[in-house]
Amino acid sequence: MLDLLTRNWWALALRGVIAIFFGLAALAWPGLTLVALVVLFGVYVLADGILATITSIAERGKGWGWLLLEGVLLVAIGVAVFRWPGITALALLFLIAARALVVGVLELVSAVALRKELAGEWLLALNGVLSIVFGVLIAARPGVGALAIVWLIGLYALVFGVIMIALAFRLKGWQRRIIGPAPA
Repeated sequence: MLDLLTRNWWALALRGVIAIFFGLAALAWPGLTLVALVVLFGVYVLADGILATITSIAERGKGWGWLLLEGVLLVAIGVAVFRWPGITALALLFLIAARALVVGVLELVSAVALRKELAGEWLLALNGVLSIVFGVLIAARPGVGALAIVWLIGLYALVFGVIMIALAFRLKGWQRRIIGPAPA
């Protein structure tokens, strides 16, 4: 699994960048209509899921199945968002919570699997815990005001994205130590 992640560090970085853009958009336009938020979330989850799926299929190494599972589940959530565009605010919040819980659990599983191979697995574990806490909070308190939820979603996506990018660059550094510098 470490080999899969180090060769594809860029995919984690791209997932982080997408999360940051989503978070910034949610914070910049907190008065988004529900439909706009649904579309924005749907695009984010689909892109995240497609990247995870493509990476897992392209690099079938040890542990690739967990990344494939994450990607397939995220794509399914994204498809559900677009299949029912008239989704209620409550249903959207539960889809967001489901996405966070799925990603959080799978990232914790990956962090545990990598603990003997990677010194920076704590970033993956931190993202997993953050995602689980976020998912539980959203699922437990769905009646909180829509503006507060948009801000919470935006902040979560920003922190998630920054941690993903930090992990990606740690993996890139790890790859250099394993493989050596790129030929000139």
